[in-house]
Amino acid sequence: MIDRKMSPVLKWAGGKTQLLQQIADNMPAAYNKYYEPFIGGAAVLLGITPSQAFINDVNEQLVNLYARLKTDAESVIAKVSELDAVPCTKELYYAAREQYNRKIAGSILDAECAALMIWINKHCFNGLYRVNGKGLFNVPYNNKVNGKSIDEDNLRAIAEYLRKADVTVTCLDFEQACSSVSAGDFVYFDSPYIPESATANFTDYTTNGFTLSDHQRLAELFKRLDRLGAKVMLSNNDVPLVRSLYEGYNIQSLDVKRLINRDAGKRTGKEVLITNY
Repeated sequence: MIDRKMSPVLKWAGGKTQLLQQIADNMPAAYNKYYEPFIGGAAVLLGITPSQAFINDVNEQLVNLYARLKTDAESVIAKVSELDAVPCTKELYYAAREQYNRKIAGSILDAECAALMIWINKHCFNGLYRVNGKGLFNVPYNNKVNGKSIDEDNLRAIAEYLRKADVTVTCLDFEQACSSVSAGDFVYFDSPYIPESATANFTDYTTNGFTLSDHQRLAELFKRLDRLGAKVMLSNNDVPLVRSLYEGYNIQSLDVKRLINRDAGKRTGKEVLITNY
């Protein structure tokens, strides 16, 4: 069974906590280095705790969060605790969001930015992470007035793992993040998902979003890593386009709950787990 002493700090769209056991059960029995180019909420990393890992994301605030936990977790904890010490009114939420956006606009990547990201995640609507065309966070308040935003012991456990294991944290394009992959390494891709319907928008976690051409580029990278001799796993929606992009590989369909969908009637769905082994 998976050691569950650590859990994700953030609620994150597409988070893999509910599928963690199935992902772990389908991982290769042995591998060298672990790569996760779309780290997101880090449920898989924290569940399997590889001894050598390369984690990456294009969202620099998210990367800053893991970097700050690795180097200065106590400052992050202190700032979140300071925010939690008073009731979260609507005015306080929007003031904190404005301060967070000043950090984004100025590329100020520090412990306070990481703390604001955590706190806002607990007080924004449905735990969404969404930015506008300028890259500024624009999710409204969820009316949650009281309650702790963190489990201090969990954050300290994550910080200890990131420090003691050989974990490299980068903010790169996913192809660049895989530039050092070698035969025998294991790569897990959990990119923004292809929409379930033709009318849905591609997920916009960052200013530029993740386009159809990015998905095609990801599929080509999957194939290159396969030819290289790496072991590769990928998650995505179970839709025809995904199946066509990864035709010929092992495709397993899984039932999932969509915890972030604003429409409660659409909180179930199917995903695929694709492997080259």
